[in-house]
Amino acid sequence: MSSGATRKHTALPKAQILIEALPWLVRHNGKTVVIKFGGNAMIDEDLKAAFAQDVVFLHHAGLKPVVVHGGGPQISAALDQHGIVSEFKAGLRVTTEDAMDVVRMVLAGQVQRELVGLLNQHGPLAVGLTGEDAHTITATKHQPEIDGRLVDIGRVGEITAIDTGAIEALLADGRIPVVSSIARSQDDGHVYNVNADTAAAALAAALGAETLMVLTDVEGLYEDWPHSDEVISRLTATELERLLPDLSSGMVPKMEGCLHAVRGGVTTARVIDGRVQHSILLEIFTDEGIGTMVVPDEHEGEAV
Repeated sequence: MSSGATRKHTALPKAQILIEALPWLVRHNGKTVVIKFGGNAMIDEDLKAAFAQDVVFLHHAGLKPVVVHGGGPQISAALDQHGIVSEFKAGLRVTTEDAMDVVRMVLAGQVQRELVGLLNQHGPLAVGLTGEDAHTITATKHQPEIDGRLVDIGRVGEITAIDTGAIEALLADGRIPVVSSIARSQDDGHVYNVNADTAAAALAAALGAETLMVLTDVEGLYEDWPHSDEVISRLTATELERLLPDLSSGMVPKMEGCLHAVRGGVTTARVIDGRVQHSILLEIFTDEGIGTMVVPDEHEGEAV
């Protein structure tokens, strides 16, 4: 085969892939997408780099990505170094005064800085902030109920208000906001550690985002786990609500976040496998979407 024919042969599939993305590029142009960064994608170097490429691709494709992150593994490692025991109650990290100082330092000073740095290898794009900045996230003390009584788990916050002003200003300036899941206090002058899945969902709703995407370490929501590894590809808010009581504790805040987002006006909320390189692009720009998509009840039957 001549070199010209070889080039044509290898170039055509690439062109077909680009053309397949066209309807999605048109549909999502100018829309805000909130992405919760977590799990293995946050630890594995190759996955981190691929995640940054995906977010920058979305930006250049005309979308407005907003990244929200936690940092569970990094926080646990730092607490160990400081001799502070990690304790969890009701699936949430017990956050003492000392632990909160470490959480704040790790999220805003380590995880966020690294992510901003990876994104900014591609241009002057990313700007880091925490929920404390410009009153972006406000919270009050969260006390979960365990066995019928309220339990004090320290500086863990329940979100009471979102101010999107700073994020919207950054988006209007062509930047990519990277938000650490720390909140200012509504009432006591403290700062609070808030669940990053919950923070991403609250921001998505407040921003009127087109899509909330939550990266996880599983393929999506399983039909009948542990008896089956069949992933539910799409379900409505009401269907999800029925499933919530039976979900594993790790999936509850993610799926509650998806439910909150679509009930709050977000068009679709998706849980996707962050262990797959470029899973964000596969989900947004191809027919072979991966993971689980949640849609509002009234959107059932529509093409999303």
